[in-house]
Amino acid sequence: MKDNANSNTVLKVQGLGKEYKLYASPRDRLKALVTGSARHRSHWALQDVSFELQRGQCIGVIGDNGAGKSSLLKLLAGTLQPSTGSIERVGRVTAILELGAGFHPDFSGRDNLYFGGSLIGIDHAEMARLEPEIIEFCELGEALDRPVKTYSSGMAVRLAFALVTAVQPDVLIIDEALAVGDQSFQKKCIERIMAFRRNGCTILFCSHSPYHIRHLCDVALWLKGGRMQQFGGTEPVLAAYGLHTRLREEGAEPGADAGAEPVVPEQSAPAQARAPAHDAGSSACILSVDVKDLGEAQGEQLGVLNSKDLVVTITVRGAGSERPNIGFMIEQSKGVGITSLATHEEGAVPVQLEDGSWRSVLSFPDLPLHSGDYVITAFLFDETGLVVYDEWFQFLHFSFVFPKLLPGLVRLPHHWA
Repeated sequence: MKDNANSNTVLKVQGLGKEYKLYASPRDRLKALVTGSARHRSHWALQDVSFELQRGQCIGVIGDNGAGKSSLLKLLAGTLQPSTGSIERVGRVTAILELGAGFHPDFSGRDNLYFGGSLIGIDHAEMARLEPEIIEFCELGEALDRPVKTYSSGMAVRLAFALVTAVQPDVLIIDEALAVGDQSFQKKCIERIMAFRRNGCTILFCSHSPYHIRHLCDVALWLKGGRMQQFGGTEPVLAAYGLHTRLREEGAEPGADAGAEPVVPEQSAPAQARAPAHDAGSSACILSVDVKDLGEAQGEQLGVLNSKDLVVTITVRGAGSERPNIGFMIEQSKGVGITSLATHEEGAVPVQLEDGSWRSVLSFPDLPLHSGDYVITAFLFDETGLVVYDEWFQFLHFSFVFPKLLPGLVRLPHHWA
């Protein structure tokens, strides 16, 4: 890789491409090696990708499965070599990709710290200095001196995350790794990543979560079929990708996967819904969601909202003494999202009840929807609004009847002049 002359630019990618040569059989591969003749067909996982990032920027990488996201991150991390193009980067690059994949199963956790550290540029003396902090962060206790092959997958991931983030990098590459371990450890991981960002670290974040992309990233890159479909401000890129996703699910977009499964809503639920088979224990979780004046479902008919107002009461259990945040989303059944709201976005504060649980009541006076079938989702966030402790996704379907039969989806605030 090359050094970059611009001190404010920490990553510059030009014409990046990755080709995989596919052979019909091992014999064809051997013949190609011996004779030098081309006996393969090419699959380009990535083609002609170019962008640059400034110090302290956070970019979200989005796209369908197979779009080339993981290939891009591995190229930037140096675990893959490009077939075309160049990568210029400045300073230390740390990748949170396949956490724990490089550990030796017969070594202890402590031995793997030194072994793994040497692979990412941490020498023995520096690791000896960092070791106490890493041990405290990963919370493995006496298990640190047991062979890694005796670890659960969660324990190995804890150790790996503590290791790769022990030293703040100039560029941090994350592939869907915001949910590491249990709720408390997940929160620690996100707090460390956010501290890196506040200290000027440039972050590449690959995720299928528009919520986290929107809250963490300054810019977004949409990959489609291995090529850049759109690069720029987070909101316009997410809006374009959201439209693409809806069209693909409906089979209306040219080139949509012929075998793609349609999105089918769940069966209707009663007015008070509870998470299916949710073993909450003492973890932060949603306890109940009540919709006022919602009739019971009858057979295949959804329950009807028997009021002009939509009043939703969401009760949750928080994590320890932390004040949680609560989110709500309503969508058309088999349709588009209508609105999503959260207490931390609007300065609202859930009320703590005598038993220690928390409650928010969300009201939509004179519900401004036209007649139709709708579905709601509830979320439980931590105090910052970044850690998603629990979600009941599209769990409650209901019908709403507006007395005037007008076309459209919502009744917008308006006046006639």
